[in-house]
Amino acid sequence: MPIETNLGRTKFDRIVANLRRGSPFRLSRTALVAACLCVVGFVGYIDYATGYERPLLLFYIVPISLATWFASLRIGLVIAVISVAASMVSDLAAGIPALRLWNAGMAFVSYALFAGVLSKLHTLLKELDRRVQDRTAALKREMSERQRLDREIAQVADRERRRLGQDLNDRLGQHLTGTVLAAQVLKAKLAAKCAPEVTEAGKLVNYVEEGIDLTRNLARGFFSPELEADGLTTALDGLAENISERFAVNCIFHGEESIPVHDSTVATQLYRIAQEAATNAAKHAAAQQVNIRITVKDSELTLAITDDGVGFPGNLSDSKGLGLRLMRHGAALIGGTFNVRRNGRRGTIATCKVPVSNHNELNFRQ
Repeated sequence: MPIETNLGRTKFDRIVANLRRGSPFRLSRTALVAACLCVVGFVGYIDYATGYERPLLLFYIVPISLATWFASLRIGLVIAVISVAASMVSDLAAGIPALRLWNAGMAFVSYALFAGVLSKLHTLLKELDRRVQDRTAALKREMSERQRLDREIAQVADRERRRLGQDLNDRLGQHLTGTVLAAQVLKAKLAAKCAPEVTEAGKLVNYVEEGIDLTRNLARGFFSPELEADGLTTALDGLAENISERFAVNCIFHGEESIPVHDSTVATQLYRIAQEAATNAAKHAAAQQVNIRITVKDSELTLAITDDGVGFPGNLSDSKGLGLRLMRHGAALIGGTFNVRRNGRRGTIATCKVPVSNHNELNFRQ
């Protein structure tokens, strides 16, 4: 029943739109005038058959309305004149004792006023429809421009993130590597002299090595080279290993290797969403188990990140966290939806769903 109702409404909306445009049946003006004349003749015959005691002046409004709305005011006035004449002829044929020209004149004035108001209404509706179409076109252009800007901002942000990760890995990482080598040389010299500072030198070497590991982990968070080289599933598997190493939690990736995502923008946004959700679970939710899962069913790709942490507040709509907004924005950029809900009594489930056109090959287009 709801489907039939929606179809009925759609047909009604089309009819209304056609009425506004003034040509629902796509008839030529000649055919329309001929149809109006036929209606006038039919009403005139009924007027004659019912007798002059029962005037049918009101029914002549039908052809006048059709001519005015779908043709023009001038043609509507012509049909009004013909309608008055037909009414007079039907009265004469019915045997009226005397024609009252005053009544005929009042009838024409009434028809003319009605046609003028109807013509004005038609003009206003056409103007309103034109303005609505202009505003709709402007809104579509604005939305398209906004989507383009969002994509550009996302690309610039990703490029800067990659640059920062590259700088951390190349510059700071190399600098710390040189520092630890120098510290190891110093430790070896102190050990050769049996100096008591050997222990402190060893601690210095350990601290610098920990700094190197931390720098590499940070660089991997900013820059994921395997995302483009081997695909999204490989990148998510590496992300799970990285989360496990950094936060000492059991983070596992569940996914099939036969799920390629060829659009780098979609792959990057999905990776960032998984990264943000998994990091939040391990860092802020005190989770011990984090699962990253990617599946495809019918025409929808689903990325789900579940954990057994403390969970989110009951009212997620009031959350002002930047991470949630970034994940929702990233999902919107690729035409998907993002949702966060409780995982039973403990934990959280973050889900990103993206529509796909082909189950076998996820070839997304911008």
